[in-house]
Amino acid sequence: MEPNHNSQKEIASLQNELRNYREEKEKIRMIIGQIGGAESNKRDRLLNIAFIAFLVILLACDLVGHFMPAWQMLPSLISLEIGLLMISLKIIWMIHKQAKVEHFQFWILNSIEFRLNEISKRLADADKNKNS
Repeated sequence: MEPNHNSQKEIASLQNELRNYREEKEKIRMIIGQIGGAESNKRDRLLNIAFIAFLVILLACDLVGHFMPAWQMLPSLISLEIGLLMISLKIIWMIHKQAKVEHFQFWILNSIEFRLNEISKRLADADKNKNS
């Protein structure tokens, strides 16, 4: 009766591991969706298009103002400062996105290391039990 009892424990343990794996897989899917899923890519693309369009319009208005002073909407220095502010905001946004990606990569690698250590301990315990 002992081998049957041990196999039931092993089956229960494997089912528990499978459940934990599925839960972790769902967590990873949710995190990937938050970091860089398809919806995020569409939003990023639209934001980049809007950003570039704004800078091109600002440049066009400034150039028109240089060649036709009567049509000048903003002083050159103000448009330069606005453009510099927009580019600075874009760089800050890119740094923030990169930090999120690096944090996610660290989390994945840490999780893999934890799993490898756990498997290594199990193998060591199995070897001890086998040799005993």
